[in-house]
Amino acid sequence: MKAFFAKLVALGPLGLFLLASLDSAGIPLPGGVDALLVLLANRAPESAYLCAALATVGSLIGSMILFSIARRGGKKYLEKATEGPRGMKFRAWFARYGLITVFVPCISVIPLPLKPFVACSGVLGMRRSHFLLAVLLARVPRYFFLAWLGKEMGGHALDWIKAHTLHFALGLGFLGLLLFLLARRANELTTASDSA
Repeated sequence: MKAFFAKLVALGPLGLFLLASLDSAGIPLPGGVDALLVLLANRAPESAYLCAALATVGSLIGSMILFSIARRGGKKYLEKATEGPRGMKFRAWFARYGLITVFVPCISVIPLPLKPFVACSGVLGMRRSHFLLAVLLARVPRYFFLAWLGKEMGGHALDWIKAHTLHFALGLGFLGLLLFLLARRANELTTASDSA
């Protein structure tokens, strides 16, 4: 794995694009994109935001690959796994709030599971445009923040993130709760207007 990472570092921004694409497509590379982005932003500050943009595009492409694979191949499995009442409740919940479960891990600089929610998004028929918008709105602030942090703090950026894990976790919890409440309120308003 170290040799592979070294080759990606040697490729610079292109290596970051490839790593982001592979990671988001379902190949487990935890923290690799963030670490490489910070490293490249530190080594070449003038291209930090180009690296952030390439990481974002790579992540969008990789996420769309995983989403599409799940949409094509996962329906039969999911139908079996969600036959009972609990499974149907999960499907209904995911139809309402699934974008939140995609958005929060996408924006988090703390590693959180994302791939199962991307797969569920594809299998459960979430609209591609909504899915891509959720990933884009999360990845842009995350990757541009990491690029800025890499420029400003260099090799200490990831240590700074680790030192502030609790703050990030509390912020994510608050953001997730806020988004859940907003989505719930929007659903209530839609239901009320449909019944009126």
